[in-house]
Amino acid sequence: MQIIADLRHIVTPQGIERHEKIRIGGIDQWVSIRGTDKRNPILLMVHGGPGWVSMPTSWYFQRGWEEYFTVVQWDQRGAGSTYTANDPAAVAPTMTPERMIADTEEMVSWLRKEFGRDKIFLLGHSWGSYLGLEVATRHPDWLYAYIGVGQGTNMPQSEREGWQFAMDEARKSSNAEAIAELNSIAPYGSGTKPITLASLMVQRKWLNQFGGMVYGRTGGQAEGAAMSLSPEYTDADVQKIGEASQYSLDKLLGKVLTLDLSRIQKLDCPLVLFEGRHDHNVSSSLAAAWFEKVQAPSKKLVWFENSAHEVVVEEPGKTLMSLVTYVRPLAGDAPTH
Repeated sequence: MQIIADLRHIVTPQGIERHEKIRIGGIDQWVSIRGTDKRNPILLMVHGGPGWVSMPTSWYFQRGWEEYFTVVQWDQRGAGSTYTANDPAAVAPTMTPERMIADTEEMVSWLRKEFGRDKIFLLGHSWGSYLGLEVATRHPDWLYAYIGVGQGTNMPQSEREGWQFAMDEARKSSNAEAIAELNSIAPYGSGTKPITLASLMVQRKWLNQFGGMVYGRTGGQAEGAAMSLSPEYTDADVQKIGEASQYSLDKLLGKVLTLDLSRIQKLDCPLVLFEGRHDHNVSSSLAAAWFEKVQAPSKKLVWFENSAHEVVVEEPGKTLMSLVTYVRPLAGDAPTH
């Protein structure tokens, strides 16, 4: 960890390298703020899950971003280091979608005030794409652009399509165990009842196994293991990642899977989507269909042909090139004071 910390240490005169707790939504929440020139525009990454933190793998995918943006990683309420910094029982009643949106609004407001900026970039991944899209809808004037990665749209339909993908792959490979387990939760995601966590875990188990989360792999084990090398995380933080993730999933996931974000037909800030061609965890084909219909001052969809759901880890080079080519110019001659 110290080797990685030394290697990525920011040494430039205008550089910024902060890792600290700030007060958001009445509790301590951890952020990492890094960049080689603090005059660059701010990019806030809102992680997925709920509870699947991106700060502890950012050492792997983010270093190039820091030459073009001031990059902010944030461990949300109930996730990662923020989970360990607070009493889970005390925080539990506040683990609601609306509170999480409010936290995201506060986070953006804090960054704008702290750095004297009118606007920032907000990148939302997966669950974070729900929070990010809500902020973009409510406060478009705060953002140069909203960047959705693994963008959630019609979540019940996405879940049904994910089940179908897993079943199709199970049949192709004559995997009797997968066929039986997937049949045991059928009809999956139908009707108006929320999907149970137990059913979801069966669907995800086989969807992941067949490469619907990470293309060509059987799940996110490699990414999970990389978290233990994070310079920002103590051993205690790393040990609690799984516990925090389960805590967040229990409190939030059932509600999220009932959402249909394709109801959002218009944005008043630029929109950029990064979508993995093989993403069945959150359907990229549904995201593309929504993208075709949504109105925005400008919009761009970038396909990642060798990715599923973990685009920034699966294709870090193309992610950096796409951020520099399609996102950074939207800030114009940032910063805006």
